[in-house]
Amino acid sequence: MRLLFCVLFVGFFVMAPFVACSRSLPQSPKATTVLDVAEAIEKTKNVLSYEPTKKPAFGPLDQNLSASSSSSLSLQIHSRASIHKSSHLDYKSLTLFRLERDSARVGSLTTLLDLAVNSISKSDLKPLDNGLEFRAEDLESPIVSGSSQGSGEYFTRVGIGKPPSQVYMVLDTGSDVNWVQCAPCADCYQQSDPIFEPASSSSYSPLTCETQQCKYLDDSECRNDSTCVYEVSYGDGSYTVGDFVTETITLDSDSVDKIAIGCGHNNEGLFVGAGGLLGLGGGPLSFSSQLNASSFSYCLVDRDSDSTSTLDFDSALPPNAITAPLLRNHQLDTFYYLGLTGMSVGGEILPIPQSAFQMDESGNGGIIIDSGTAVTRLQSDTYDVLRDAFVKGTKNLLSTNSVALFDTCYDLSKKSSVDVPTVSFHFPDGKVLPLPAKNYLIPVDSAGTFCFAFAPTSSSLSIIGNVQQQGTRVGFDLGNSLVGFVPNKC
Repeated sequence: MRLLFCVLFVGFFVMAPFVACSRSLPQSPKATTVLDVAEAIEKTKNVLSYEPTKKPAFGPLDQNLSASSSSSLSLQIHSRASIHKSSHLDYKSLTLFRLERDSARVGSLTTLLDLAVNSISKSDLKPLDNGLEFRAEDLESPIVSGSSQGSGEYFTRVGIGKPPSQVYMVLDTGSDVNWVQCAPCADCYQQSDPIFEPASSSSYSPLTCETQQCKYLDDSECRNDSTCVYEVSYGDGSYTVGDFVTETITLDSDSVDKIAIGCGHNNEGLFVGAGGLLGLGGGPLSFSSQLNASSFSYCLVDRDSDSTSTLDFDSALPPNAITAPLLRNHQLDTFYYLGLTGMSVGGEILPIPQSAFQMDESGNGGIIIDSGTAVTRLQSDTYDVLRDAFVKGTKNLLSTNSVALFDTCYDLSKKSSVDVPTVSFHFPDGKVLPLPAKNYLIPVDSAGTFCFAFAPTSSSLSIIGNVQQQGTRVGFDLGNSLVGFVPNKC
């Protein structure tokens, strides 16, 4: 017999009450999941000693693809830990730094949505007399992505130009504009590879202000009445400004011509050695859009490992993929919204109304899936219900003090493994994605402190972050408006 119970909610801003019901699932995932505590703690000790990955060389350029006819393309994904040796002395300080960057990231994304929904204009750029340099004070809070403070946790290695100059680039599904640092530099931050030299590339071609690519930019300016100048600014004051051009992008043995990218001559920020950013958002300037890719997928490896995975374009979702609707916001085409209907803990659907995950007519609300955000953010009321259910199912674990944005933490120092309630996402047509325990109960130090890796947000926008995505291949079927999840397919 299935149990059914209902809870009466009264919204803070809504006078009319609504009723949400919780019930046992007829075909629920396992009620509990095992967390390997010892393995997780061991990884925290190893991550601080990783030496940066040896930079891979490209194979011969035996194909030359046109951006107008995408073929199957693949490139490697590296975790931040594998290419950048940490300067932190202990894992807790690394965790706190990650969480600080993540909060800046989330602030950037929510501000970007607010700007779009409220139709707030962004400031125009004002070039200095030399026609090259731009003052930071001229960039008045136009926030267009969340890679603030170098918050990107995943990188890929690509070639820019002909012959290709190899650089690491941050992967970001919350951004559209691709860019790389370029010489001459009015101001460039330190990167692990030489700065790209446009003069050495035979495929470098500036875009004029009349081109469609320039018109797609949220922030652009004309130099000498013809050259398109781009600007991208981030939540912490980091920014990149320079010429908007087309270039050849090389992925392993494949090259793609005439990709619109920013050639940044004035750049500020901590991008952890990366030479720029590869945008995978839904807008027309993103790398995936310029490829005319019908789909793309990625698998994010454990952020504390030195293993690699792949980003694949035009790869079909496998038959066993757990699918959900891919939704779009008519006010902002960058973000990928997910058709989420509910969540469960320990095999029981939580008393959360579906409206908590839905976008309204104005473009507010909804839940996006993002590669650059680490910790999943849920509206405060939704988070409280999720957390309380998890706490109820972990009464046998020793609780401890909160850590940064995590308010639910445990001392597992005496344990080698523990059983914890299974947390699952629910999609239309009864489809369920149960999460591995390591994707929601994570170590924050090397002493055995683990925290529940969800957090509340006061914003109407909810975000599924990369901690919850790790180890799962996430595919975006753009043609059929589906998101697919295949666990353990890195």
